[in-house]
Amino acid sequence: MEERQTREFPQGKMTGVTWQCDDILLGHAVSSFTELSSFHSKSANTDIVRMHFGMKGDYMFTYKQLGKTFDLVGGHHNIMYSNEFEMTVFNKTLEIETFGIQFPKELFIRFTENASDALKRFSADIIEGKSTMLSDNWGTIDSSIQQVIQQIIHCKYADSLKKLFLLSKSIELLVLCADTCEASDNKKEVFIKNKTDKEKIIAVRDLINDRVHCPPSLSEIAQHVGLNEYKLKRGFKETFDNTVFGYLTERRLQLARQYLLDTQQTAAEVAIQLGYATPQHFNNAFKKKFGVTPYSVRNNP
Repeated sequence: MEERQTREFPQGKMTGVTWQCDDILLGHAVSSFTELSSFHSKSANTDIVRMHFGMKGDYMFTYKQLGKTFDLVGGHHNIMYSNEFEMTVFNKTLEIETFGIQFPKELFIRFTENASDALKRFSADIIEGKSTMLSDNWGTIDSSIQQVIQQIIHCKYADSLKKLFLLSKSIELLVLCADTCEASDNKKEVFIKNKTDKEKIIAVRDLINDRVHCPPSLSEIAQHVGLNEYKLKRGFKETFDNTVFGYLTERRLQLARQYLLDTQQTAAEVAIQLGYATPQHFNNAFKKKFGVTPYSVRNNP
């Protein structure tokens, strides 16, 4: 079941969509504000494990049940559980985009009972009724996670096929989220050590996403975000475990595959739209990434 929502509040409005897949609830929301302010969120809905993805925008929130405050920039995720859920959010940008998945407690435990050590520890806390988060270090939304979220938002299936698709993507995001959170726990930050620099690296990612069809040069990016090229390249690699060019290539090819599956555009039209020099260049890059030609994807999705 899909439900679209629009909610007005004194400082702006929220538009979003939720999908119900059996007992799993998925949601995507964009909140636009007229001024920097705060708002309160509370739920007495118990036994829910929440996967939270902050996609765009800066905000700070206080999570009452954990007794912690987090100051975050868009491009983060984590998994959390508490018997009740109450937080106060302070928006630091005029637009915030989020995505989330809610798993019933028993279902989440069943999914993770033979998973990684981190997930086993997290599930053990849940079973004991402790308010907990998977990791003290928020994971980064890399290109793989971004791709799955976009596939959910733009899902073309209906009825039972859509339900199966959403279930599979929910589990895929759970695996990716757990993996990157674990990587964050073991990562030593050498180049990006403060929130200001982290915001600039996230801005680099957003700039690439916005201009994937006509990407700016490294010098343009560096000037735009206010970082020197050395710190830009190494900070991006440290944050996203990929080079700037590698990330651009990933996003182009992921979008290309989505366009081939979801539209009637030809491979040549997709190549032009995404800024490839020639259809042959696109064909070679696509085959190297996915192991098949663009034509094969169109005819054998």
